[in-house]
Amino acid sequence: MVSDNLKALYEKLPSAVKLVAVSKFHPVSRLMEAYEAGQRVFGENRPQELAQKVPQMPSDVEWHFIGHLQTNKLKLVLPYVSLVQSVDSFHLLEAIDKWGSDNGKTVDVLLELHLGAEETKHGFSEEEIVTILNTAGEGGSHIRIRGLMGMATNTEDKGVIEADFARIEALFQRIRAEHPELRNTFTELSIGMSGDWPIAVRHGATMVRIGTDIFGEREY
Repeated sequence: MVSDNLKALYEKLPSAVKLVAVSKFHPVSRLMEAYEAGQRVFGENRPQELAQKVPQMPSDVEWHFIGHLQTNKLKLVLPYVSLVQSVDSFHLLEAIDKWGSDNGKTVDVLLELHLGAEETKHGFSEEEIVTILNTAGEGGSHIRIRGLMGMATNTEDKGVIEADFARIEALFQRIRAEHPELRNTFTELSIGMSGDWPIAVRHGATMVRIGTDIFGEREY
């Protein structure tokens, strides 16, 4: 049961780490099971699915967008989410800033570091992230960069996963050290999923994105 899975997770998860329930491909009925068990933060990765679910869920849900976001889909996402975790290109960063300017809203985002070995993964290089923060401060007048997001290499080798998370943790701490003006806003490190979140927590995760361990296998 969803409620039992959540209870088991919260018993293990440090209280300072935010649990983002990854609800993509699961029906609203399953999300409501989690909501009724006390879960309030949900992560979606498809704009249309997010836009359909938002009005069907209670208004106090905190929505995060965690998937690759195309610039022509911003209107399906930005009005509803409190955080875009997966900003993975300069083009997207600029488009979000323009949307914020046009709509009178400051958008909280995480910059996605391309951590894993897979070529298909999206994200910035470390050098690009450093450049963004060195040249743009908080990224733009209508963007607030809250931290970093990353996914470890898809492997059973815990040593590789450990190295991936150590790398993003080091970059996160470097940025905080080099930019004291961002200390109060650049505070989030979103790493760790169902298979590797305990390793992520050891490397300073402030958020973990967990789907299968809560909802089971995808339903559609």
